[in-house]
Amino acid sequence: MLASLAQMERELTLERTHAGLAAARQLGRIGGRKRQMTDSKIASAKKLLATGVSPKEVAQNLGVSIPTLYRWVPAGQCT
Repeated sequence: MLASLAQMERELTLERTHAGLAAARQLGRIGGRKRQMTDSKIASAKKLLATGVSPKEVAQNLGVSIPTLYRWVPAGQCT
């Protein structure tokens, strides 16, 4: 008996959550973290890497980690 009540409560919670997310989407809100690398940061990184600045220095200047830098500017595009 208690298990069926718990299951019903869980389904109601899921239903309310989905309704809230749908309402937020209609208002133009999207979830998740903000991007660390903006378009201007990507362009700056490409310019710096093309001039011979080390990836470590570029990442420090932009305030991101080296893996984040390489995620947005793959090693083949650095030159």
